[in-house]
Amino acid sequence: MRAVAVAEGGPGQQVARRTPVSELEFVGCEPVSVSAAEVEGPEWEGRRVEYWHAASETAWMVREPATVYHEGPGARLAKLVGQIGMARGSEAQCVGATDLRIRNDDGTQGDLMQADQAVYLDPARAELSRHGRVIVGEDPLPDVVLEVDHTTDVRRGKLVAYADWRLPEVWVEVPDRGSPGRRRGLPPGLRIYLLEGNRYRVSEVSRAFPGWRAAEIHRALNEGTMSEATEAALWRVGRALGDREGTVPEDDLLSRRLTGRGQARVLAHAAVSILRRRGIESSAERIAAVVRDASADAVVEAALTAGDEADFLARLA
Repeated sequence: MRAVAVAEGGPGQQVARRTPVSELEFVGCEPVSVSAAEVEGPEWEGRRVEYWHAASETAWMVREPATVYHEGPGARLAKLVGQIGMARGSEAQCVGATDLRIRNDDGTQGDLMQADQAVYLDPARAELSRHGRVIVGEDPLPDVVLEVDHTTDVRRGKLVAYADWRLPEVWVEVPDRGSPGRRRGLPPGLRIYLLEGNRYRVSEVSRAFPGWRAAEIHRALNEGTMSEATEAALWRVGRALGDREGTVPEDDLLSRRLTGRGQARVLAHAAVSILRRRGIESSAERIAAVVRDASADAVVEAALTAGDEADFLARLA
């Protein structure tokens, strides 16, 4: 990976020198003339662009049409991040293919890139600028951006620009499934690029999601149905984040509801077992609706002493 020169900015800041666009390659893209007015206008929304160069008003547009091969991993990552948030006990935010912009020296908005998915671990940091764009140097940068290489190859262009713009962590995913348009020499897998100093290094483990390994992320992005191994990894990563931040699954409202329902089912089955051993027929479904807010001791005591199911339910009402 080529080094990217970095000059010192104001207090606590670094100002990146932008690599000339003539030194970047946008594999799998077509250069198209797009004016600054068009970029700022409503017709720009929904366009798939690798890079827009302000000085020449040139956009490199992805040749590949929207397909499940390319779009699927970004959507899948959003779901996985949501489940990690439940285990952590607080939400994260995925903002999709958001525009990343950098300002020109005169303050006008300059070059633009779009990631396939952008992730903020703290949703409060995802409050973006006007039109929902991330202005580099002004807005909080995503903790992770995902790039899906299928007919493209970000290593020779976009990844260099990401280092210029100081994106802290970039994941590059090549899906297991590929169409005939898949570029040769792109084996399936996921690479994690961590920014250190003025260049990226390849890592086997994420920095933003502690302990989540590249191979685990790739497997999770390509599964049709979640495996036990992926579930265990999501829980492990979520709890590592929670331990670091002092949160538990019950701090998440949905996790709290799901945990409560699970506990209610366990208590209901225990109560039904006790009642039936005493010769009292009962319904686990009816009991589960009542024991949800009861302690285990109260449920067991009622099951051991109630004269019938109605009596049991009345003791816990």
